Amino acid sequence: VQLQASGGGLVQPGGSLRLSCTASGIIFSTSFMGWYRQAPGKQRELVAGISDGGTTNYANSVKGRFTISRDNDKNTVYLQMNSLKPEDTATYYCNAWNYKLYWGQGTLVTVSS
Repeated sequence: VQLQASGGGLVQPGGSLRLSCTASGIIFSTSFMGWYRQAPGKQRELVAGISDGGTTNYANSVKGRFTISRDNDKNTVYLQMNSLKPEDTATYYCNAWNYKLYWGQGTLVTVSS
């Protein structure tokens, strides 16, 4: 199983980024997908999750600013991040759960002026 995350980068406060995570080796359409993040010196935390049926959940800190979505035809989950704040700076990881948990490599998001 491979989860390939991309889309990170440097953005100014108030800006937007869209992260993508493409899965292979897994039945994507029946997998629960999630985005987590880990800032330096902090624990990894859930950002957003989406079920195989499209039900979503978000951390309180990102509600109203971030949107998770999935395209089962492309085996890809997205995280649209708007109104970014410096405290959103972290390495973002996607994961997949389908009777077993899989993690992808991270993509770094830096929010700074």
